Amino acid sequence: MRLLTLAAALAFAALSTAGAQQSPTVVIIVRHAEKAAAPANDPPLTDAGAARARALATALADANVQAVITTQLLRTRETARPLAEARGLTMETVPTGAAAAHAQAVADAVRKHAGKTVLVVGHSNTVTPIIAALGGPKLADLCDSQYSNLYTVVLDGAAARLVVGTYGEPSPAVATGCPQMK
Repeated sequence: MRLLTLAAALAFAALSTAGAQQSPTVVIIVRHAEKAAAPANDPPLTDAGAARARALATALADANVQAVITTQLLRTRETARPLAEARGLTMETVPTGAAAAHAQAVADAVRKHAGKTVLVVGHSNTVTPIIAALGGPKLADLCDSQYSNLYTVVLDGAAARLVVGTYGEPSPAVATGCPQMK
């Protein structure tokens, strides 16, 4: 079902611009996969996180991803690595910083890949600001336990459409006050 959601989102992007002169830019945004507790400053993925990274590569195998953008932190790079390696892509790094400035820097990096499909791997506090910086809606930050969300932003001229889905194993139930993906 989750793969069907992604396939529908990508088909929607392709069909909605079939008559357009320039192809849309399709931006797939995820939070890094499950991370270890240590070292606190730059932890690697857990076994569950590594499995989620492989699930992301599988989910996006036919999405024609042409660029991958991560932060400098190990957990984002490890999340993107299986897909980047499968596609023969070099990951681009946009360093972390203040969420709004980082989101704008990522949006600027995405716009350099106009007409392509781009994977962006961010953090719980940067995924939704990145969506907003691309012209999508303003959403609440992700909760710490949310890893399975997959956001597809289709940039077509001045329009930005958001399709929300999931991939891999469902995230655990979120705490009260956290947005729940359905």
